[in-house]
Amino acid sequence: MDTPPLPSARTSVPGTQAIARAAHLLRLVTAAGADGAAVGELAARADLTRPTAHRLLSALRQEGLVDRDEATGRWLPGPELYLMGTVAASRFDITALARDIVRSLAVRTEESAFLSVRRGDETVCLVREDGSFPIRSFVLSEGVRFPLGVASAGLAILAFLPPDEVDAYLERHDELTDRWGTAHSPARLRARVADTKARGYAVNPGLIVEGSWGLGAAVFTRTGEPQWALSLTGVEFRFAGDRLAELGRILLAHAHQLSTRIAGR
Repeated sequence: MDTPPLPSARTSVPGTQAIARAAHLLRLVTAAGADGAAVGELAARADLTRPTAHRLLSALRQEGLVDRDEATGRWLPGPELYLMGTVAASRFDITALARDIVRSLAVRTEESAFLSVRRGDETVCLVREDGSFPIRSFVLSEGVRFPLGVASAGLAILAFLPPDEVDAYLERHDELTDRWGTAHSPARLRARVADTKARGYAVNPGLIVEGSWGLGAAVFTRTGEPQWALSLTGVEFRFAGDRLAELGRILLAHAHQLSTRIAGR
């Protein structure tokens, strides 16, 4: 599984800290998507001074890993990332396997449907398919990252990790409460993890954006690890009463179909 290296590993090799900082900035730039991000915003998110962030971004730009919009000053993913991604996709990408399943989920439910992948302590959205219902939630789109346990996809994955991995994750991330609110305190996250395991799918009742609900179901590797998730988002009244349970059944069926397809690949 993708888990962050221990602190000792980050300091045992010369230059590791600089590489880790640059990699963190690169993830933040890609998470900002097509709009990009300002250097001050990136520095704050990475807990770096503005000059340090600018120096690292400039070095990444020289290598083609990021780019800078000269009109706005915002930083964007660079062309070298595309070339690297096309090579890595043959090993890691399941979007070709999953796209028709995500589309079917959107058609069946009329809601926006997504495929996300676990990367370390985060989930990254890979595929979005909008349903036919005209009112949509735009909390999630391709490239957007959330910590595990925050969006429904990450909660679904977190819930099916071994208990010791859940404990270690919560110990590493005591900042979740400050950043995402008291609904993401360790005690409340543990309660939602337990509810998710019992139900089979995760429910996010508007905890990221008020009125925007989400459901998530884990998708498993051949060896039973929760590496991906399918999810749905929509407005609150579309996720009420009996329809919530029906959406959950449809979501679980599609997640099982994708897990079976991955296992047979």
